[in-house]
Amino acid sequence: MAISFLDLTRQNLEIESETSAALARVVKSGMFILGPEVEAFEEEWARFCQVRSAAAVGSGTDALSLALVASGAVRKGARDEVIAPTLTAAYTALAILNAGGVPVFADVDPQTYTLDSKAIEAAITPRTRAIVPVHLYGQMADMASVCDLASRHGLIVVEDAAQAHGAHLNGSSPGKYAHAAVFSFYPTKNLGAYGDGGAVVSDDPELIARIKVLRQGGHGPALAGDTNGLNSRLDELQAAVLRVKLRHLEEWNRRRRKLAAIYHDTLQSAAHLRLPAVRNLEAHVFHLFVVEHPERDRLRAHLDSRGIETMIHYPYLLHQQNLFQQIGESSFPVAEGVAGRIVSLPLYPQLSESEVRIVADAILEFEA
Repeated sequence: MAISFLDLTRQNLEIESETSAALARVVKSGMFILGPEVEAFEEEWARFCQVRSAAAVGSGTDALSLALVASGAVRKGARDEVIAPTLTAAYTALAILNAGGVPVFADVDPQTYTLDSKAIEAAITPRTRAIVPVHLYGQMADMASVCDLASRHGLIVVEDAAQAHGAHLNGSSPGKYAHAAVFSFYPTKNLGAYGDGGAVVSDDPELIARIKVLRQGGHGPALAGDTNGLNSRLDELQAAVLRVKLRHLEEWNRRRRKLAAIYHDTLQSAAHLRLPAVRNLEAHVFHLFVVEHPERDRLRAHLDSRGIETMIHYPYLLHQQNLFQQIGESSFPVAEGVAGRIVSLPLYPQLSESEVRIVADAILEFEA
């Protein structure tokens, strides 16, 4: 039995009648960019995230770039430094570069893989302007420590919540702790479009208003300013799809937690496997289920031989990539230690419990 890492056709079939009606509604309206669907989605997404306002843009990468510019974290030509984890998708650092900033990397917590507060403090220099904690794999970073550091050093915080749709920490969603939080709606995300998209959320309506100007860098008020904007607008078709999917998001996240619990319960006896550290099961949205194994590559080959697809998130640490040259001498022992051991197992809402047990049994077979 073949088990794909992710099969989006199952989700599409589950909501096909709803999305077909939504797409037909947009086509009939004749409005395709920044119309009523986008406005409605922005309101609904802000309400879901428990913040005052949201701005929908063309991608999660653009969302982070625009948030850094609109918040004043990155200023034109100043080479402002922005601290981010070295273990994350390259798009986090790419967004910092695109905004005009300089990415500076810090090590991660050995339990959650999110930014380590001691590593952040060690990376702060006189040029540091902002911190971008990444809520990796669906679990929020230690925002109390991050925001305490930011407050003491006068830094701006923008949360990268591209993998944390519906996650929370002590009852608060991304965007409540920081100046802003950014999301990606790439199709594989917990809330994914039928194309690309992103959003910035914040309790600061003025920041969101600036983003709504900057996302139309060649129109109206944007041309009167002195800050380069982007052509980055969520289209009506994607907004309509996202509005449909948003109605299902909490249920889909509950399914993710249930499947993650099966993995945890079944794999407890695997002596060489390190399971994810979960602070609070109900607060985690398990965008990915990532485990560690000292013989990761052999384990992947074994699972592949059983028809089970796995992936690695992420095989290349950002400080090791040519595009993102790390400033100064830095040490990343935790990230460098786990990079060769992490592997992502299949987990998505439409995966069956029996399929999860097949994956777990194949891992136990490898262990034996």
